[in-house]
Amino acid sequence: VPADDADARRKELSTEQVFDILDQIADEGCLMLLLTGGEPLLRPDFLDIYDYAKRKGFLITLFTNGTMVTPEVADHLQEWPPFLVEITLYGGTPETCERVTGVPGSYERCMHGIELLHARGVPLRLKMVVTIRNRHEYGAVREYAQKLTGDFRHDAMLKPRPDGTKDVRAVRLTPPKVLALDLADDRAKASFSELAERLWDAPDTDDRLYICGAGLRSFHIDAYGQLSPCILSRYVSYDLMTGSFREGWQDFLAQVRAQTVSPDFECRTCPWRAICGSCPAFAQMENGDPETVVDFACQIGHLRAQTFGLEAQRARRSSIVD
Repeated sequence: VPADDADARRKELSTEQVFDILDQIADEGCLMLLLTGGEPLLRPDFLDIYDYAKRKGFLITLFTNGTMVTPEVADHLQEWPPFLVEITLYGGTPETCERVTGVPGSYERCMHGIELLHARGVPLRLKMVVTIRNRHEYGAVREYAQKLTGDFRHDAMLKPRPDGTKDVRAVRLTPPKVLALDLADDRAKASFSELAERLWDAPDTDDRLYICGAGLRSFHIDAYGQLSPCILSRYVSYDLMTGSFREGWQDFLAQVRAQTVSPDFECRTCPWRAICGSCPAFAQMENGDPETVVDFACQIGHLRAQTFGLEAQRARRSSIVD
């Protein structure tokens, strides 16, 4: 939703409604809280919500684009530190960053926000959403981030918006270039190496629609009080304005998690389903159907399986079983 959409802003939860939801999720034992958006700092009551969540005992992570971090916000986060602030960099130069964001001055404001937080010792991680428009500056952004904070991650698995208003397919990297980023990232390489061990005993068939932790270990609540399994799976939701979080968590999300796929769903018997990056939400946004193959993700999954030795491992397992 555009930041200047006044009608959408009026429909957002009030401060008191947010407090009530925080009370409810705390009562159910939630410990980790991610404040994200859009841009959470757009809310004039952001610090009030942040303080309330801190008093409830949540470990808070904040996702922001950094452009609205002021000295006041930075001072507050220094005094009451979050678990982590994660800021997205869209390029290593103003020209590239603003080509991606389409917002003049966004690079300088983002860098200023990073500097304000870093100078105050606020726990900070930088990440980069990588597209064909900024791929050439990936190395520079990664080097800057690692020198500044020692922590960096990237995301090249671009997905359409849940509301279908933005098609990102034209600016995605090709699957081989996504794999090249995996190989350049020690964290990603370690993750896939670990998966290689875990997938040895993976079942040949998985009838579940959701094989991730969405709705099981995590959930998402949007600015209008709609509860969904995750930030992407908003095509299914439960209205917290007409029901309680407990009902949504224990009943609605349990029903979502219980969904199974049809026997002819291609991904049902794919051993690389856990590493391709696809999921029901991705398929829904890409194809309008949660039980469809996302070709982009499928190609990446097979490339990862081949590169990290999973195909050979699967073949060895089959020969042992046979």
